[in-house]
Amino acid sequence: MFAIVRTGGKQYRVAAGDKIVIDKIEGEAGASITLGDVLLAGEGSELRDAAGLTVAAEIIAQAKADKVIVFKKRRRHNYRRRNGHRQRHTILRILSVGGESQQQHAGDTAPAAQA
Repeated sequence: MFAIVRTGGKQYRVAAGDKIVIDKIEGEAGASITLGDVLLAGEGSELRDAAGLTVAAEIIAQAKADKVIVFKKRRRHNYRRRNGHRQRHTILRILSVGGESQQQHAGDTAPAAQA
């Protein structure tokens, strides 16, 4: 089962067992969090209603991205500015989507479809 979740103004397609890199959120490494803003859910080509669905995740690490150099220059005016920036991000491991556990995702039995 997969879900489309929104966090930090961006959307991510996630399934149980996936690792994603999102904008920084509060929490220590090893802490469990719940992503509640689920936009869409489905299995294969079937889509289901995402109302009330949540995604459970575990914080793997709080890290920084590679440095980006910002260089400004104006020709013939002796104006040069060099700045660097490292964006902070959080690495998550998705544990379950809507109550589905990681063992069910990798196991033999499929959850029954609700009508």
